[in-house]
Amino acid sequence: MNDRAKYFYIATQLFLTLFMTPSIRIATRFLLSKKRSMIMSLGGIAFGVGFFIITLAQISGFEEFFIETILGTDGAIRIEDKFQNVQVDSMVEGDSKMVSGSRSNMRYIEGVAFPNDLVESISVLPNYASSSKVLKGTVTIDSVQFQDTGQVHGIEVDDHVDVSQLENQIVLGSLENFRQNQMGVLLGKKLAGRLKARVGDSVILKAREQRIRYRVSGIYETGVSDIDRIRIFMHLSSARSLFKKASGASFIQVRLHDRARALADAAAIERLTSHSAAPWMEREKSWLEVFRALKFSGVITVSTIILISGLGMYNTLAMVVMEKTREIAILRSMGYTRQDIAHVFFWQGAIVYVLGTIAGFILGASATYGISTMPLRVRGIFSTDSFVVEWSIQHYAYAAITAAVIVMFSSILPARRAAYLVPGDVIRGTAS
Repeated sequence: MNDRAKYFYIATQLFLTLFMTPSIRIATRFLLSKKRSMIMSLGGIAFGVGFFIITLAQISGFEEFFIETILGTDGAIRIEDKFQNVQVDSMVEGDSKMVSGSRSNMRYIEGVAFPNDLVESISVLPNYASSSKVLKGTVTIDSVQFQDTGQVHGIEVDDHVDVSQLENQIVLGSLENFRQNQMGVLLGKKLAGRLKARVGDSVILKAREQRIRYRVSGIYETGVSDIDRIRIFMHLSSARSLFKKASGASFIQVRLHDRARALADAAAIERLTSHSAAPWMEREKSWLEVFRALKFSGVITVSTIILISGLGMYNTLAMVVMEKTREIAILRSMGYTRQDIAHVFFWQGAIVYVLGTIAGFILGASATYGISTMPLRVRGIFSTDSFVVEWSIQHYAYAAITAAVIVMFSSILPARRAAYLVPGDVIRGTAS
């Protein structure tokens, strides 16, 4: 025996000595007496854990992609109208009561009158990353062949690129061409398709009794149909000229370092500036609730696979108890306590759980990778040409915990029944 084989043999014996206790050896022997049933239970747990991981990976992947899309399009926080508290007198039983502070008792002033001052005031927030001033207005747009309505977003290019994914969303033309041409515009892909407009074409925008000619510098696609169908980007100075608005902004789009703190930061911005601040969680609350519902229903559905496997394992362990009553009686007469007997059956469940979970992890990881390479064209609330998955250790932890709970409950009753068998009853044949 060479040195390598010798060391391997010593390590194996050490492992068996440390971990293969008599209870585990007996549990393994009992398991092997019901190979077919235990393999089916193990396979069920493996498939349940695997599908649990796959389901969470897909739903979480699409949810994360949706969040990245809306953050890259409309920012983490949107600061809009200025509000003022209005004091309301109400007569209640002859007494005058002052009511203030609620949203229903606030007067809103449209837009941001002093955007530069507002940006300076919010830049002190630790989570603030960057911001972009936007002037918004509705226009009629004419191409050579068609006419449609659109919504202009006047921006300062560099600022807006810093708070959005606009640079990466351009599919035709270039941002550099738009940056250098003050009379250039960026059209959404759906809007350009409706107008039959191409890069380099001239379009006429009509607003406030003005008709101004612009040139299409690029066409972008966010994947959000409502945006790609209506939004037109132009330079802030051009938008001011079109809408005859010398100062101010319609809203300020804000990017944060940590998007999860958007709710707290929005509240802080409202206190600092007296302007309404809408975090992305509130703006997209309905869609986020849809994803949560899908995730919950998906988890419930795939958990039934593990539950059915757990019921199968319970039946198998119960059969083992019935068939091994004489062996259990012998173990009790040799000095094994009720706790030792219970441990034997808990170890059977633990062995099936560990092997099934490992197999489920392998299945889940392999299937998740395979699904991520499959083509899938989605256009609507976001744009993707393949399945989107999220790789997260939490998915594996949730699957393992779910399987552990089900296996534990499946092992309790058989273990308890085996532990309370009385050796004398077994010998006399009166054990039940």
